[in-house]
Parts: sequence; C-alpha cells; structure tokens
Amino acid sequence: MPNLFCVRADFGTYTEHFVKGGYAAIGWLDHTDVTGVTTKDQLYPLYKKEHPKDTSNIVIGQQVGQIARFLFDIQPGDFVVTPAADSRWLRYGVMEDTPYVFGDGKDGCRFLHRRQVKWTDKRIDRTVFSVPLQNTLRSSLTVFAISQKEEFFEVIGRSDLVPAGHAKVALDPYEVVIGRVLELDPTEFELLVKSLLEALGFEAEHSGKTGDGGVDVRGTLDVDNFARIRVFVQAKRYQTGAKIAANVARQLRQTIPNGAQGAFITTADYQAAARDVAEEAGFPRIGLINGRQMVDLLVKHWADIPQDFKTKLGLQPGLVLA
Repeated sequence: MPNLFCVRADFGTYTEHFVKGGYAAIGWLDHTDVTGVTTKDQLYPLYKKEHPKDTSNIVIGQQVGQIARFLFDIQPGDFVVTPAADSRWLRYGVMEDTPYVFGDGKDGCRFLHRRQVKWTDKRIDRTVFSVPLQNTLRSSLTVFAISQKEEFFEVIGRSDLVPAGHAKVALDPYEVVIGRVLELDPTEFELLVKSLLEALGFEAEHSGKTGDGGVDVRGTLDVDNFARIRVFVQAKRYQTGAKIAANVARQLRQTIPNGAQGAFITTADYQAAARDVAEEAGFPRIGLINGRQMVDLLVKHWADIPQDFKTKLGLQPGLVLA
C-alpha cells in the first residue's frame, strides 16, 4: 500500500504554485542545494550553517527531521496532500519517480527544494473525514506522515489500494453505535448532543421546542478569556444513508445571531451542496458533524457522558456493546 504524507504550502499560500508547477516543495535551506545529500545526518551541519541562531537541539532535530522526511521518506508512488488557502479543501497527488530539484523561485514560490508530484484536478472536502483524521491534518508540522491512509484511499475512490486485510468488516462498529443512538427518541438525542457539547467544554442548554427555528441546543465556550464562542446546534436523527440537503442548512443559518456560529449533528450525512452552504463566505459558519464523526466524538469524550446515557445505549468504553 502506498504511504500518505502532508506537505504544507505556507497555509495554502503556494498551493496553486504546487499544483500548476507539478511539484511539492519545502524551504528551511534557502541557499543550499542538497543534490547529492543522501542521509539525514548530512543535513544537520547544513541546517546549523543557515540557522546559527537555532541552538535548541529539539528545534534543530524537528526541522531536520522534516527536511529528511521530504527528501528521503516520501517514495515514488506515495500520495501527497496539501491544504488549500481555504483550509476546508485539500489537493492531492502522487509523488513521481524523478530527481529532486533545487528551484530558482522564478514562479513566485519561495520554497526551492522541490520534488515532482502528479496532482489530480480534484479537491477533497476535509470535513468528510473522520474526527481522528481531521485532527491529524491539524498537525503543526510542515511535512508529516498520515496514518489513516486506508480511510483516505476509500474517500478518493481508490479502495483498490487497501489490502484485503484492511477491508471493512461485515460488522461495522460505527453502524452498531449509530443504531443504538437511533433507538433514542428525539428529545433524548438532543439531550445527548447537549451532553456531548458539555464534554467539549461548552456551557450548554437544551432549547428544542416548537418555534425555535430548528435550534435544539445552545452552547457557549469561554477559552480562558482568550475567546468566547457561541454555537447554535441542530440535531437530526436520520437513518444511515440519508443526506441533509442544502435548504435545511440554510434554514439553520437564518437563526444564527450575529457573532455566533452554527452546528449540525446527525446520525446520517450531508449533501455536497449542504457543505457548500455551511462554509459560504459572508455568512455564519456551520460546523457539520455526520454520524461517523459523532461516534468518533463519543469515543473521545465517553468518560464525560452522563451514566444514564451510557446505560441506555448499552455501550462500554471504546463504544463496544455491553
């Protein structure tokens, strides 16, 4: 199976340069052509020469490690992703079997250490990924491996790259948990969402009632006086396979007051048009949590979910059947 790596383009500033030029690139050694360098150890003196003010072995080790990862670890045939300037979107391609090139920067990209990538013309909406994979993509590193490559290959329609041993099992644990959640009545589901919001650190209140504009839970998160976030949440118990439409997301958006955000959480999924509405510029953002992502969040915060729900759902830590 090919490996999967992320190579950032300075918060997406140079993503289009990568795609148009058919390469991925890094910086750090702006004045040093590393053609002929074959080991990580050879990079240390080169880095120290260009960055004499970096005296921390931790910093030096991390930066050299990323350079080495880009030059040596990413193999021809491996997949590379890079976030676009609009971080909702990812571009991806395959590393080609061609030599490293030290560029001249004439194309406007300041990263000069380059390797050729055959980029696809497709973008991926990162919100379709599981919560663990989305968290991996938030790494502060510039070059890093992504462990959830099986999920990535499934999403891009390349299940042929996933070995048989990694194929989806007949009993999908996500579906088992979602099935238990669907046994809750509408009010119980809304209260579970409220509990999940509280587990995330919000002060939350259940507001589901007629005339509420679709808002079921309201929450406020005060991050040690650095930021204060208000979120208005709609919870939908839909059968798996269903997809929430764009007009439903628009209806929720109309209820979100100025300075707040919205969120949808469902046992099902969303149409692509609904995801577009959720991120539409000039309007309050709406976070979209589908059924599988909801399960990921429950796994992560299960210890903080009230015991009544744990008992009613009949699940143990790790969300396995009791």
